[in-house]
Amino acid sequence: MVAPTRAIATDVGADLLQMKDVTMKFGGLTALDAVTFEIRRGEILGLIGPNGAGKTTCFNAMTGVYKPTSGDVIFDGRPLGALKRNQITRRGIARTFQNIRLFSEMTALENVVVGTDARHRTSVPGALFRSSRHRREEKDAIERSMALLEFVGVGGRATEKARNLPYGDQRRLEIARALATEPKLLCLDEPAAGFNPAEKAALMDLIRKIRDDGYTVLLIEHDMRLVMGVTDRIVVLEFGKKIAEGAPAEIRDNPAVIAAYLGVPDDASA
Repeated sequence: MVAPTRAIATDVGADLLQMKDVTMKFGGLTALDAVTFEIRRGEILGLIGPNGAGKTTCFNAMTGVYKPTSGDVIFDGRPLGALKRNQITRRGIARTFQNIRLFSEMTALENVVVGTDARHRTSVPGALFRSSRHRREEKDAIERSMALLEFVGVGGRATEKARNLPYGDQRRLEIARALATEPKLLCLDEPAAGFNPAEKAALMDLIRKIRDDGYTVLLIEHDMRLVMGVTDRIVVLEFGKKIAEGAPAEIRDNPAVIAAYLGVPDDASA
């Protein structure tokens, strides 16, 4: 597969995003309780926990869907604060969703081209009158979008409507559209949902290629084999609190994680 052209330098190992004592309350419900962790540049970080642990709320706090009740989200050295979702995208955070959100009547290529708009500088009048900048950006967008479709493995379906693509290709198309925004951080919300074992293996390869191409990845996923096989570090939530953080091997053997999420070992019930 052809890798898309990157324009973002990555200082591997430095903190890219910091969650600092982030609390999220909905009325009397505390969905996140003083959650603190960091995402380092160039890594794949897994965010796991049982249903209702606060994973998606955490995701939404990072991407501007929710504004934290208290605490700070620091991205690339600057607080996200009250930024709107489109401003956060321009700052360099992109995401996919548990439920696929594509423009079903648009082609695969057109869906990805939409993602490139986040980096366009053409004014509205410039687009209306097709200025030289607009034509140049349009040409570049199509070329980059085709490269991204090839990169995720659906280049051969570029002219097909999104609704006609197989489910797995729709998932990969959504990833391509997110990459088209040129993010520094790519957030994947249960990308393997509905995949068979072969598709999950291919997804693991794709996530590694995305990381190797210079992106940082945050992964929410219930499939523990996939999480353990692809992540560099894992953060575990339970009832809105962080209960563990570390390398996959450490998390696998952590008693609190075993009890809360992975299941109690057989000999513990004897």
